[in-house]
Amino acid sequence: MRLLTFKKNGATAIGVVQQDGSSVIDLSIAAPDLPNDMNVLIDLWDEGREKAKAACENASDEARLQLADLDIVAPIPNPRRNVMCVGRNYHEHAQEFHDSGFDATAGATAIPDDPIIFTKATTSVSGPTDPIPVYLDSSNSTDYEGELAVIIGKEGRGISKADAFDHVYGYTVSNDVTARTQQHKHKQWFIGKSLDGYCPMGPVIVTADEAGHPDTFQLTTVVNGETRQDASVADLIFDIPTLIECISAGITLKPGDIIATGTPVGVGIGFEPPVFLKKGDVVEVTITPIGTIRNVVE
Repeated sequence: MRLLTFKKNGATAIGVVQQDGSSVIDLSIAAPDLPNDMNVLIDLWDEGREKAKAACENASDEARLQLADLDIVAPIPNPRRNVMCVGRNYHEHAQEFHDSGFDATAGATAIPDDPIIFTKATTSVSGPTDPIPVYLDSSNSTDYEGELAVIIGKEGRGISKADAFDHVYGYTVSNDVTARTQQHKHKQWFIGKSLDGYCPMGPVIVTADEAGHPDTFQLTTVVNGETRQDASVADLIFDIPTLIECISAGITLKPGDIIATGTPVGVGIGFEPPVFLKKGDVVEVTITPIGTIRNVVE
């Protein structure tokens, strides 16, 4: 399924995008017993997905909406916990970041021996078409980072790589927008990564049963019509099972947790001199087969 969250009568509702790509089943009408909060729907795991599928098959005309008419927000607009993120997780990007001078934690080599895990505040999450508020970055050094985000669906600690995909609910597109100077200044990255609105996500969650293996996904980032990033998710240094095993070794992963898996080469600090985002720029991150987020810089 392709699940989205949209605004409806001052609240949120969950929709299921149909195969035609243009129509949506409003689950608040088609399945009023299901929750209107994506976190709670994810809690239901298989039961929720099966009920949603059945509701779509029997949906009334009233429940059928046009995607173009909806005010779509982030699939999980209010995450329960910080977004977990991975730094330097594509080989070429690891090298460009290492060489940029902006990595205050850089070691002797560009490629890390173990996953670099940090988090972004829940208030950084924004919708697939929301503006990127660079005016919050007093250092004028805001950069883009297109990334695949993994949505956890089943609680677990000590999850092995062999069992990792059994805990994945689905996937979405994210942009790990970063204030580079602040990232460097504060060493731990949290402040530079967590400005309000600095984590656009969406437009949908594609559930794992429909998405296929993430190694088949292709990620591209386009800025003002110019392709800056173009990479296969198969090129991750630490793949998704490795990340889940690493994080869950001593931390319980919970339904609705979000793991942003890292960005490929082609970010603004890779240019000489660096090319940072400015007001009026348009950033589009696409992951096939999920979709595109498009955010204008303001």
